[in-house]
Amino acid sequence: MPRTTSLIPEQRRQQILRLLRTEQVLSYRQITERLGVSQMTARRDVATLAEHGRVRVTQGGVALLTRLDAEPRRAEKAESDVAEKTAIARLAAGLVEDAMTIYLDAGTTVQAMRPFLDERLGLTVVSNDLATLQAFGDHADVELIAVGGRIDRDNGSMVGRLAELTLAELSLDVAFLSSSSWDPIHGVTTPVEAKIAAKRAALASATSSVLLADSGKFGRYAKYRVLRLDELDTIVTDAGLDEADSARVEALGVEVLRVPAR
Repeated sequence: MPRTTSLIPEQRRQQILRLLRTEQVLSYRQITERLGVSQMTARRDVATLAEHGRVRVTQGGVALLTRLDAEPRRAEKAESDVAEKTAIARLAAGLVEDAMTIYLDAGTTVQAMRPFLDERLGLTVVSNDLATLQAFGDHADVELIAVGGRIDRDNGSMVGRLAELTLAELSLDVAFLSSSSWDPIHGVTTPVEAKIAAKRAALASATSSVLLADSGKFGRYAKYRVLRLDELDTIVTDAGLDEADSARVEALGVEVLRVPAR
């Protein structure tokens, strides 16, 4: 590729985006070699792109943010990243104490907390997830509260205004939330507008909030913003989230709990 030092900054940044659409991830060294610029210039251009939510900075380089236009059906989610979800769920369950009132958001990662809550006594479990509510049916010491609302058949969850109204009448100790896309710029997002109300209502009703999301969902964003990351207290994720990305999230004032690498 010819040297591009004569390009104005915006042209350089568009060139970086074009390269990322092909390769997804670039190191600063690759950028300097392909654009014929200094590493300082490359870092400055990447920082500007990151500020505008176009890319995310990684350790030693940059990655393209991926737009999520539709969520997979629940059956597909249940079969993906099972080991990571189980490890995240186990770590998150450690935040639950006896006699708490907790909200378990719709999603397979949150549902995976169920086996790790067997020993908790006096729990009240509130959920908009049909499978999660059913999974607690055999727990002898749990009071179950189903959040009403329109049923999203693709995900087996209750969504919309009625779910929001129910959650607004509750006082939760911890809200465990789920998401298919999250990053420091866009926050927690969703391609499904109907999911926003219940998540926001749970956040508002809870003393503390915890996002359960694996690293494979990091760096993706969707059309609708649910919340900013700095509205959360804790994020539980897996070891795949690298140190640089973890530090960026923690800089927002959010505690990041990562499953230890095996």
